[in-house]
Amino acid sequence: MTPKTLTARWVCSVIPRRPATSHKGNNGHVLLIAGSRGMAGAAVLSALGALRVGAGLVTVGIVESARRALTSRVPEAMTLPLPETKDGFLSPSAARIIKDYVRRRTMTTLAVGPGLGKGAAQRNLVLNLIRMDMPVVVDADGLNNIRPDDIKGCPAVITPHPGELARLLGITRQKVQKDRATLAKNTAKALGVICVLKGHKTVISDGIRTCINPTGNPAMATGGMGDVLTGVVAGLLAQGLPRFEAACAGVYLHGLAGDLARVSDRGLLATDLAAKIPHALKKIGIC
Repeated sequence: MTPKTLTARWVCSVIPRRPATSHKGNNGHVLLIAGSRGMAGAAVLSALGALRVGAGLVTVGIVESARRALTSRVPEAMTLPLPETKDGFLSPSAARIIKDYVRRRTMTTLAVGPGLGKGAAQRNLVLNLIRMDMPVVVDADGLNNIRPDDIKGCPAVITPHPGELARLLGITRQKVQKDRATLAKNTAKALGVICVLKGHKTVISDGIRTCINPTGNPAMATGGMGDVLTGVVAGLLAQGLPRFEAACAGVYLHGLAGDLARVSDRGLLATDLAAKIPHALKKIGIC
């Protein structure tokens, strides 16, 4: 089946309107596990993405040494301080604390990966988290710490760039880029996930339906853009969108925000894009 190109009308149709009586408790709670010492920015950007797209609540699980950097940039996000290793990464005991937090709170969506780092402890943490019974967005080091069988059948949206998908599947980057739509579809089908293969004309597939995103521009080729997208998709999941619809709408809005923020073919910051997400929502008719 030929992939379909996403449209503003379709994206607008899948995002629910809010009644006048809406409050934060109606609009989902994202738990974002991200960041490490020196990598608080990844958590900041993901939190901004989730909040700007409309998540009612966002909690960021982050190492204590990075918490202040996060709260100073995103005071709207709550934090779950987590123990860290001497190197500034999440310690193995963090998984128990996160699970206990989820049991005590009403969480709707999990996002895992930006800025976590790589290693045995991080792999064990990611494995524990993606197997929790809730929708999860897995990006960046969330993907870099797992193998295909680890995520098979999990209620996940994976958001790899070509290099991350190449590593996950054990193939070359060139092979990923050769036929992006087919590879995204086959990956989604084989693993039972939604696959978002980022890049020029990002591909989104659930293994049956495949869509191509028309928004976005070269100025978005800079660090942190993917972290914002992680938060955007998680924020839409938290608001009740099914995984495929949340992935498609998130990618479209993310690219449109980049188009609205663009001044030149370079110089665009991920924080500039995040600030334009509400404008992108208005542009497609959500206002």
